[in-house]
Amino acid sequence: MIIENNKNEVTKSIEQELEKIENYIEQALFYARSNTVEKDYYIKKTSLEEMVKDSIKKNKNILIPEKITLTLHDLDFEVNTDSKWMGFILNQILQNSVKYKKQDHNLSLEIYAQQGKQNIILGIKDNGIGIKKGEIARVFEKGFTGTNGRKIGKKSTGIGLYLCKKLCDKLGLGIELNSIEEEGTEVKLVFPRGNFMEMK
Repeated sequence: MIIENNKNEVTKSIEQELEKIENYIEQALFYARSNTVEKDYYIKKTSLEEMVKDSIKKNKNILIPEKITLTLHDLDFEVNTDSKWMGFILNQILQNSVKYKKQDHNLSLEIYAQQGKQNIILGIKDNGIGIKKGEIARVFEKGFTGTNGRKIGKKSTGIGLYLCKKLCDKLGLGIELNSIEEEGTEVKLVFPRGNFMEMK
């Protein structure tokens, strides 16, 4: 309330730092629960568009300062998933896009969906610094930070994408990452069509 009633550059900076702390706490809590996800999920038909917009809204205070070019299209699909766990996954991906943006370049984000024969794919594509070719295969490993994560000021934990992969496995989803160094990164979440598979 103090921040809301005293908007200035200092309080905006404080608010951003508080959100970073909240994100780290959320990450820690999801990590602690990741081995017992089956005790804390609710699978139902969920709008991809609503999930994406909710995640963008949650992250608005880190996205807006980057003056992002945001493109959303073809998101009019419903998938069987748990919206809370998917929200966490989307948050991690969006936060990575901001963390690994190019210096002195506005962040461009494209979020879209496409329908396959047996699945629906949600893609999140950015124009960030990308990932070295030899490191792409390791991005889902626990604790792996890579060259980018060791750069000054990035403060990478190597836990975010690891958790995304682990939660996707638990939810019966696929996750793929493609990247070109200095061009950007694209993450794809693959939702099987039809009945939800048995929880792992």
